[in-house]
Amino acid sequence: MGTLILKSSAFKHRELIPSKYTGDGEDVNPLLEVRNVPAGAKSLALIMDDPDATGGTTWDHWLLWNIEPRTQYLSEDSVPAGAAQGSNSWGRAKYGGPCPPKGSKPHRYTFTLYALGAVLDLPAGAVKGDLERAMAGHVLEQTVLIGRYRRR
Repeated sequence: MGTLILKSSAFKHRELIPSKYTGDGEDVNPLLEVRNVPAGAKSLALIMDDPDATGGTTWDHWLLWNIEPRTQYLSEDSVPAGAAQGSNSWGRAKYGGPCPPKGSKPHRYTFTLYALGAVLDLPAGAVKGDLERAMAGHVLEQTVLIGRYRRR
């Protein structure tokens, strides 16, 4: 097990994501803190998705790559300078907060951070499959932060 850490002051691992960061609130990304990036990392990538999405298909909420490996914080409602954003399941190259169907059980939202041994040659707006193919063979370490959300 590696030492890469991803956490947030907005919510603890496996706990509820405040509505501010959801489709019911301001729909802005929460502050994320990055620690213990491996020495050989050339960039970081982040995928936020919902594996509990209705219909059995994982819903992509946020895709980021070519984040500077010295980055310690991804600030609330912002993208690190130089990072590229991919197209989420809504077809938008931006953060899309949790928004499960009303009345459904709480959904899990996984923020997976990857430390990569390369800077990715991938255009902004690419989809998750493209990002995953570009990362193949370059992942040095990864970690997951999980938040939950249920609409009332």
